[in-house]
This record gives sequence, structure tokens and C-alpha cells, in this order.
Amino acid sequence: MRMPRARLRAAAPEHPEHPHRHPRAARAARLAAVVVVALLGGWLGLVLAGSVSLPVGPVHARLSAAPSLSGGTVVRIPPLGAIALDTNDGPLEVRVDVTSIDPVAARRILDDPGLLSGLPRQVSRDTRQAVGRVLAVGTVAAMGGAFVLGLVVFRRLRTALLSTTIVAGLVAGTLTSAALTLQKGALREPRYSGLLASAPSLIGNAEDIAGDFTAYGDQLARLVGNVSRLYAATSDLPLLPAADTDTRVLLVSDIHLNPAAWPVIRSTVAQYGIDLVVDAGDLTDHGSRLEDGFAAPISTLGVPYVFVKGNHDSAATVRAVRREEGAVVLDGAGVQVVDGIRFLGSPDPRFTPDKETAGTDAQGTALVQAQGQALAATARASDPHPDVVVVHDPTAGAELAGAVPLVLSGHTHKRDVRQLDGGTTLFTEGSTGGAGLRGLDHDSPTPVELSVLYLDKRTHALTAWDDVTLGGLGLASANVERHVVRPASTPPAGSGAAGGPGARSRRLAPTS
Repeated sequence: MRMPRARLRAAAPEHPEHPHRHPRAARAARLAAVVVVALLGGWLGLVLAGSVSLPVGPVHARLSAAPSLSGGTVVRIPPLGAIALDTNDGPLEVRVDVTSIDPVAARRILDDPGLLSGLPRQVSRDTRQAVGRVLAVGTVAAMGGAFVLGLVVFRRLRTALLSTTIVAGLVAGTLTSAALTLQKGALREPRYSGLLASAPSLIGNAEDIAGDFTAYGDQLARLVGNVSRLYAATSDLPLLPAADTDTRVLLVSDIHLNPAAWPVIRSTVAQYGIDLVVDAGDLTDHGSRLEDGFAAPISTLGVPYVFVKGNHDSAATVRAVRREEGAVVLDGAGVQVVDGIRFLGSPDPRFTPDKETAGTDAQGTALVQAQGQALAATARASDPHPDVVVVHDPTAGAELAGAVPLVLSGHTHKRDVRQLDGGTTLFTEGSTGGAGLRGLDHDSPTPVELSVLYLDKRTHALTAWDDVTLGGLGLASANVERHVVRPASTPPAGSGAAGGPGARSRRLAPTS
């Protein structure tokens, strides 16, 4: 007996994969695919084109917005570190990367400290405009990314427009969520990372900042303003004559193979408008041929580099320095480098890279004293007389009392300025490399020290100097002191004037 055909059809099971049997599931799957493509396209749009680079006061910053579960604002200030602020809950994070300082604007602030009073207002205005622009650019970039990727994947204009609409709705919801969860007092509890973690005072008193401003844009602006004040801190130093009346000499010493010293030197050369660099020796640690390449950054500084060999430098080190463009190696003869300033110097007579080759202290002292006496004789016999003598060990420098106006040295890893008989100033620099690995041998890190010397272009006499001191390994401190020379009545040979540390000296601290 056969069943009717209609019953057979009714009894037959539906095919589970037939495309027309589950239209709702198919539509849901397609919509899910569109959402995924829209999100991916929006994210790609933000990454590729969602940032803007704009000036914020004297600072150049790159601002961007990105999806985030936690939200907030991150301000990155290389090389100091970063600051995280709980300005809002997710899903939007604003990122501000300080990329550079406008040298022209910074110089104006240095020349006219009164400009600082209007800086927060200017930064506030610039920041509001920048935040508005980055949100607009980010929105367009996200929607554009969703449209392009939707068109590429689905090849249908209607579906691409749907992807764009999804992202537009998501952006609107994100901005609404950020606005509703905005924490205007977020600067009361900043989280520091990098070097800033141990020196939050560099950014100023966050609670005071938050109390001064009520809007998020103004808070962020004040934060950037404080960073600008930090970079322009030298405006509080005693004023010097116009820049065209002095020659600016950067004194470094005892770098001891620390590569971190070169960025510090390069930055100081640029910020101070340095005319030449003087290195009082111990560029390397052991003077080996493997260390010869460490001298390569000398040619990138863009100014003359006057060098004397230290007791840790070898003859190979001297040759490596001499090969670099702009390097001038002092070897017992006088030379003129810039602005007619006459330099004299000679290499340290010792080569003691380790304890096995050190010899006795008495032998070393005798050799160094003899070096100083020979330089003093050369200086007195020279016509014209040298203006500056460079040695590595201040023991040699002490032998030049009355022979020259200024002696520069290093070796001790500790800055010291002394007045010798006859009106000679003996200036001993600390370690610009934080004494290299030797900086770890002590209970506290050896600070990074370098100094900017101001020499009168007419008399070549020392008129002032800035001591720049940075925290050693693991520290994040920065200090600048200016010393103005008090004219003396009896200048030594070879100079129209001389002097000692004057009454004006000021230690700087970042302002809040």
C-alpha cells in the first residue's frame, strides 16, 4: 500500500542547510558580518588617519582618539615618561604625545619671562581647538574607514553605507558616554610612569591645577602649560648680556662610555646655542679598539669639539676622536677654535684603565704635576697668551695658577670651582656620563653634570656659567644654577678681565 504523494512531501524532513528555510538566521549572520567589518574599518580609519599634529602653546603635540575599555587620557612627554588621567570611562581614550618644543617660541619665553603669564590662556585656547579638531577628524576617519572596508568586502554601495551608519552611531554613543562620565577633577589623581614616576613635582601641583580650572579642556591646557614652564625654567635665571656679546662653551667630562650622555649633550647644544664643546677627557672606559666607535656622535653635534685625553683614554681613543669632523685634539700646542679664543692643553700622561695598570698614587701625582708645570711654562712663553687651558686632572690645573685666566678639568667626578693665586679660575666638571658603570659602585648614583660657560667675545674672560645637573641612574631630578662672575681687580696674563663666583646664584625648581 502506498502513501499519498502529498503525505510523502509533508513527512519529508526539511533540509537544515536550505537557504530559504531560515531567513532570520541568515539576515542575523549577514548583519553580524557587517557590524564586524564596520568596527574593523572604523578602527583602521582611526589608526591610519585619526590623529592631528598641532601647536599647543610652544609645544608641538600629536592628538588622537582610540577605542578603549577603560577610557581616560594619556599624556606622553618623552623622554620624561607619561601621565595617565581618569578623565572619563570607556570606550574612548584621548592620547596626547608631546613631540617637540617650538625653538622660536621657547626662545621668546626665555628672552621675555613676562610671556609666561599669558601662556596658560593660550594653551587652553589651543587645546580646546585641538581636541575639537581631533574628534572631528577621528569621526570622519572612522566613518571613512568603515565605508571603504565595507565596499571592499561586500562590493555593494548599500552595505558600505550601512557600515558607515553603524560606525556613526557608535561614535555618537561613545562621545555621549565620554561626556556623561567626564571627571573634571581627574588631575587630582594622576598616575605617573617612566622618569616622571619618581618626580611628579615636575608637572606641578595637580590639586592646585584642578582647583584653578573647571573644564576638562582647561585642565589639560594647564598641564601642558606646566610642561612648557618646565622647559622654559631658565627664564628665572639672572639675566645675561645679549647673546652676540658672549661665546657659549659647553664643558663635559668623564663620559665613561655612557651612550645616554650624547642625547643630553646634543640637546644642550641646541637649546643653549652652544658655540663649541670642550671635553676634559675619559670619553671611554678602557681605551680599547672596541670602544673607538663611541666617538662617532661627535661629528653630529654641528659645533667644534675640543678634546684632551684622560687617564682612561688610549692613543687609539685619541685617533678615533681626531677622525671625527669638527674634533680638535689638544696635544701641547695652542689653537684658536672660535671667536679668537686661544686654547692650550695636553693629554693626561697616565693610561690607567684598570687597577692592574694604575701604578702608585705618588707616581701618578708626580706625572700630572709635571704636566701642569710644562703647560704653565708654555702659557707664559706664548705670545699671545692662551685664554683657556684644558687638562684632565685638576692636580695639573693647580700648577697653572697665575699663568692663564681659566683652567678646565674633570677626573674627580665632582664639580668644583676654585680661585687660584694670580686670578686663575680652576673649573672642574663632574661626570657627564654619571661615571658610566662606575656610577653603580656607590650608595647613591653619580649625577650627570655639565656646564655652560659664557666667555666675553672681546676679552675672552669668563663672565658667567650655568651648572646643569641631572639625576643619576634611577633618579629623575633636574637642576640648573646660574653663577655670575664678580670682576676682579688683578686679571692674570692673557685676559682683559677675570673673576670669581659673584653674588647672584639661583637654584631653579619647576613651577606649578
